[in-house]
Amino acid sequence: MNMLLVSTFYCSDVAHVNMVAKKYRIPGKLGWMLLMSTPGCMLLARMRPRKPYHHGHLEETLLETAIQLIGEVGPAGFTLREVARRAGVSHNARYRHFADREELLAAVAAQGFRELTQAMRAAAQERPNPLDRLKRAGLAYIEFALRRPEHFAVMFDAPVAKRASSEQAEAAEEAFGTLLSLVKGCQDESQLPLGDTLQFALLAWTMVHGIAKLATAKRLPYESRAEILKFAKFVIDESLPVHSENHRHVQKRRKSRSSRQHVAPSLSNRQASP
Repeated sequence: MNMLLVSTFYCSDVAHVNMVAKKYRIPGKLGWMLLMSTPGCMLLARMRPRKPYHHGHLEETLLETAIQLIGEVGPAGFTLREVARRAGVSHNARYRHFADREELLAAVAAQGFRELTQAMRAAAQERPNPLDRLKRAGLAYIEFALRRPEHFAVMFDAPVAKRASSEQAEAAEEAFGTLLSLVKGCQDESQLPLGDTLQFALLAWTMVHGIAKLATAKRLPYESRAEILKFAKFVIDESLPVHSENHRHVQKRRKSRSSRQHVAPSLSNRQASP
């Protein structure tokens, strides 16, 4: 520890000491501490004070760090202590925002559900037709899983918390409510059969969720995102129980396209014949 000797003088009472010292600008914001020494002198000790806790974006930093760690070890393998260590804060600092591991996982899941909802709504707005809106939202669901596999894993693979998080529950309900409204829109326009809207929404959800799970687990025989989405579009087009009248119209268009594709090679062959 660096020491600086400064001169002093006494009043009538030796117990009262007046120190005359020059103030110095200290790089790095070092602190000063006075140490009493022998009569006639005083030691001014320079020391570095304990750095106060300060992190302007701790919650965001902990979330980002947790997501990175989940990508490495999965939602069941990470610890709060490791998250704090990687975030560069003390283990106790995370208590300012998250009481335990479950609360941090719930925050990650809520963040994921909110982004999923935004993605589905944005994709649906690109199409005026209700059935096309539903299909586009389904593709957006799969795109989200491919883009945010860590969030997707926490949202659906993490152990169910002992106590429900209102933030997570509300975000999840909003996401499913978006799907319900899209299905209801198709029913209102006779593009899906009338019936239990919830059942049709669950049908649509399980369909795209299955593709998303297989894709994120790399269980599909496709390597690129474009190939996965192409397959997903095929499944959605072939699996949705469209209204009978609309279904006949779609089948008629497909049959017409198929006949043209079969006729084209025969005409080509005929023209090539001598």
